[in-house]
Order: sequence, then C-alpha cells, then structure tokens
Amino acid sequence: MIGFETYPNVDQAAAALRDDGVYFGGGTLIMRALNYGEQDFSRIVRTTDPALKQVEAAGDRVRIGADVTMREVIASSDLSFLTPVARSVGGPAVRNVATVGGNLFAEHPYGDFTVALLALDGRVSVAGGGEHDLSDFISSRTTFNGVVTSVSVARPGGQDFRYHKVSRVKPKGVSVMSIAAWLPRATGRISNARLAFGAMGETPLRALPVEQALEGTSLDASGIESALQAVIGAFNPPDDPLASGWYRKEVAPVHLRRLLLGEGEK
Repeated sequence: MIGFETYPNVDQAAAALRDDGVYFGGGTLIMRALNYGEQDFSRIVRTTDPALKQVEAAGDRVRIGADVTMREVIASSDLSFLTPVARSVGGPAVRNVATVGGNLFAEHPYGDFTVALLALDGRVSVAGGGEHDLSDFISSRTTFNGVVTSVSVARPGGQDFRYHKVSRVKPKGVSVMSIAAWLPRATGRISNARLAFGAMGETPLRALPVEQALEGTSLDASGIESALQAVIGAFNPPDDPLASGWYRKEVAPVHLRRLLLGEGEK
C-alpha cells in the first residue's frame, strides 16, 4: 500500500523523503510509473508551499518555481520567451499538470523544457542545498532524493533565444530531436552562444563544439557553416523506437540550420 503525505512547507517535505519516498510535483512521471508497475517507492510526498508556484523576474534573470506548470509558463508575461517551449510539451491535459521541476527528471526522449533551461544558463535550487549548475544537476539526477524548489534562467533579449522541436506527430509528439539556442550578439556577431539538444543523448546536452564554432560569426549561411559541420560529431545519440542514432546525426545539421537562420519547419 502506497502512502500519501502532504506538508505545508517545502523543507518539511524534503525532510520527509527517505529511501522509500518519492516527491510528487505534477505527477506525470510518478503516475506513469504507477500505471506500469515500475515504482520502487512506498510513500509519495508533496507540499502545498506557495513559494514553489512563484515566478520572480529580477535584472537579467528570472526564477521559476519548481511547481509552476507548463500552462502557467504560457500564461506568464515574464516567461513569454518560453511559451513556444511549454506549448511543445504534450497536449493541454499534460500541460495543465506537468511542472518545470518535474521536467528536469524526464528521461530520453522527453525533457524538452529542460533543453531550453540548459541553453539559458539554468541554475537549480534545492531545499536545503543551495544552487547548482543545471548541467551538473542533470548528470547526477538519478541519485537525487530531495526537492527542487526553483530554476533560475537568463532572460534573453529580442530574438536572442530560439527553439525548434522535431517530432513525427504534430503538434504534441515525442521528440526525435529538440534544439534550444541562446544567441547573444555584440556588434552584430555571436558572442557567448549557448546551445542545447534533446534526444541526442540519454539526457539533454550542451553542444559545446557548436558554441565554439559560432563565436564571433554572423547569423547567415556562410557564418554558420562551421557550426553545421561541428554538430555532426558533437553527439552519439541513442537508437529508440522513434529514430536511430544514425538518423539523428544525419539530420542534426539540417535542423540546426533551420533554427539558426530562422527558417522554421519545412
């Protein structure tokens, strides 16, 4: 019999997690585990702490509470740059419950929202544990047994942030690939770009060779050519029922080009 415990404070909820407990945010991942009998927990812990529902914009960054849903991201004026990303997560029923914090734990080939957070210099705050770089958090998430309280990201200006999702079922299919790019510019040229890919590894990944190839270039066909070459060898994507790793590597330059040149899907 699985127990269900609710706490008014996030620190209390975090303290209640033990080896046999799991945290309940929006429930999309936990309910799937329950439905398929894959759970290795006997207690479900949640909190009604309102702090986890807050969105706070300050300076050039914005902090998003871990329990903010995709629907609430879409409705927030402070998060308008993330609206296309949130809309790409499932259908309306999923977006009503799927949370920002929960998406951090979505396994391949899910986790498109986390791809965008990674491109936007995401930093994860956890109850009682300070702030962590999102890349570091993702690499150790399978052993994490706490509560994420928020994610802080950069607020991109103008057209500096771009997102592209490739799926076989429109508009809410599972990703064959997703790409997010933060492309700050200085005097018309790329400066300190950050790019992340989803479904190109077991977790969302930074495209460091592509970032390096874009440094100091202009966003035109000739300027991005070295970046398109760099992406070919940047990843070793897995095979899954949606696509082979070979296919993903072959089409990565095509979709990266569309994103960088703003060509959209064709």
